[in-house]
Parts: sequence; C-alpha cells; structure tokens
Amino acid sequence: MDEPRALDAFAALSQETRLKMVRVLVQAGTDGMAAGAIGDAVEASSSSASFHLAHLERAGLVRSRRESRSIIYSADYAALSGLAEFLMRDCCQGHPAICTPAPQTRQTATGSPRRDL
Repeated sequence: MDEPRALDAFAALSQETRLKMVRVLVQAGTDGMAAGAIGDAVEASSSSASFHLAHLERAGLVRSRRESRSIIYSADYAALSGLAEFLMRDCCQGHPAICTPAPQTRQTATGSPRRDL
C-alpha cells in the first residue's frame, strides 16, 4: 500500500461509526452482512449507514455485492492487511523478531490473548 492510499484508509477509519462498521465486518467473515444489519449492529440509521459504507468502499476497505434486493458488504481483508503492513513496513530498526503479529505480542505480554481490541 502506498502513502496516499493509506491516508485515505486512515481518514475513513478515523470516524467512530466507520471504525465500528469495519470491526463488525471483520467479525462477519467473508460472507459479509447486509447493509441494514450493519447499521443495526452499530446503531446507525439506514441513511447514515449507507453514507458511511460508501465512504469505506471508496477508501477500499470494504466491498459490496448485490444479492437479490440486498447489498451485502464485506471487509476487504487484503486492503486491511496492506494497511497493517504499511504501518509495520519499517518497524523495529531492522530487528524483525521484535515485530511479531499483534495477537502474539499481546499474548506474550499478558500470558493470554486479549479479545477486547
């Protein structure tokens, strides 16, 4: 991921409702969720949910597809992974052993995985 795309993604995620939506979609898996269900999950009106989902789609963080009369959204895992990789690309001044994946780091530091993030 390049810097301009990362900035677009971070700008999209810097709003509370959109961040919640991405988290809901990550948990939903590759099947995704209908727009109305996403709105319900984050307590957003249908017009607000549509606005925020469109913003996330323009930023490349979610994808949509039509199924019958519903629009189904799913997280774009490649884009989200690219964003995380962008942050970690030059980490730890050349000591990759320090840059373990976040879940491993939390588990090592606490003795058990945290699920609250």
